[in-house]
Amino acid sequence: MKALVAIPVLLVVLVLDLITKAVAVATLAPAGGSNPVFGNWFRFALVYNPGAAFGLHLGDYSRWIFMALTLGALVILWRLYQQTAQDDLRKALAVSLVAAGALGNVIDRIRSDLGVVDFIDIGFGAHRWPTFNVADMAVSGGAFLLALVLWGEEKRETAAAAAATESADLTR
Repeated sequence: MKALVAIPVLLVVLVLDLITKAVAVATLAPAGGSNPVFGNWFRFALVYNPGAAFGLHLGDYSRWIFMALTLGALVILWRLYQQTAQDDLRKALAVSLVAAGALGNVIDRIRSDLGVVDFIDIGFGAHRWPTFNVADMAVSGGAFLLALVLWGEEKRETAAAAAATESADLTR
């Protein structure tokens, strides 16, 4: 059951990310300019990010460090997916969103030493959010959903443990 959600979501998000990045590179090149979509607050601007989220950069080896970290995260996500119950569709959705985004960005790192292609630019005047892409939205949304799902699991487990302890105390 979980594969019916996870596989299509992963494939659709990954393909959408790769296509939008290819279109951005083809139509927004060269990097540096911006194209308003909805006034100045939403625009497209081609940026190559050799670092991580929010422009975090670790020097000359950033590309390789972030590739290795991403591959490690994908292994963890795969294990989390394997441990997900067949009927836990929210968790399967969350894991597949994060994995799709991570794959999209690691493919960029493998293909080019310029870095990850970012092109969505939101903000007002000089106050701009760091430029991002579809993969970044999938990672952020999936991570938020995964945090909610895991928090809910923890709350249920804590409540069940408390009920079991209370029940054991009453039978004594």
